Amino acid sequence: MRAVLYDPASRKLRQGGAELLAEWGRDAATTIWVALEDESAEVESDLLSRRFGIHQLAIRDALRDRHPPKIEPFEENTFILLKGLDATSESLDFGTIQLSLFVGERFLVTRSSGRSLSSERVFSELTSGSIPPDISPAALALLLCRAVADRFLPLLLAVEKRLEAMETEMLEKPSDELLAELVRQKGDLKRVLRILQYHAQVFSSARSQTPAQLAGHDHELTDVQEQLDRLLSLARLYYELTDDLMNGYLSLSAHRLNRIMQTLTIVTVIFVPITFMAGIYGMNFEFIPELGYRNGYFILLGAMLSVVVTIVALFYSRGWLGGRPPRR
Repeated sequence: MRAVLYDPASRKLRQGGAELLAEWGRDAATTIWVALEDESAEVESDLLSRRFGIHQLAIRDALRDRHPPKIEPFEENTFILLKGLDATSESLDFGTIQLSLFVGERFLVTRSSGRSLSSERVFSELTSGSIPPDISPAALALLLCRAVADRFLPLLLAVEKRLEAMETEMLEKPSDELLAELVRQKGDLKRVLRILQYHAQVFSSARSQTPAQLAGHDHELTDVQEQLDRLLSLARLYYELTDDLMNGYLSLSAHRLNRIMQTLTIVTVIFVPITFMAGIYGMNFEFIPELGYRNGYFILLGAMLSVVVTIVALFYSRGWLGGRPPRR
């Protein structure tokens, strides 16, 4: 457990652990941020309900392994549940954690199912003075929400660079590995879209029906909502571009296959008549009139050559051999 206590009388910010809870309970003017880390579910549940009066339904949702993002107002506090990136996520192949925020008039309690870089960043900025120490718990909670959203941005921007490289690779050196990567990326982006859509809907509802504990923080709510909308727009754009690339890859593959089949068909059409001619005069009948001609062999070769030239010229005139557009 980590805690930060702000005393307006001394205008000082103090860091500590569970010992700051007692001081916060004695002085009604102080505010506190408690970050629960590596605590057992029983300890967390007891602390949240006994010390901060958190509703059991909110505690139950916070302790679940999986739950959609939500903002739920209660009489004395507001419960915010987010799905953020875990500490090891640096690409679209990411893991997620549940980040719970309990916002009261004098307190902010955060609880995560794993290490949260967003929470650590805001905690560091607060203790270093980058964030004003007298910031309200509600404003601090919304800053944390913005930090959770911000972690998706580098992942999405990296997709743009990779899309450009994949487009070049698709045209120059297509491979099954590239198609597999496109399929994986499309699935990962769909997952990002689903997470961001959940958050965007939740904060859109919070803006239209602002919980009491978040009242007066319309600008911060709008900032989080706008960032989520930007991220959602980027994710949707890259999803569509990935889908277009995948369809383009399949179209190019089909076109190459058609060209191969066309070449094989042309070769077959050329050799069928001359094979037929060779087959006739290769039969072992004793009486075949043409076999008595002195120049019969050369006449047959000339006929075969004429057939080949005629077929090739016909195919070329129709544009099937390249060199001119196909005739309509």
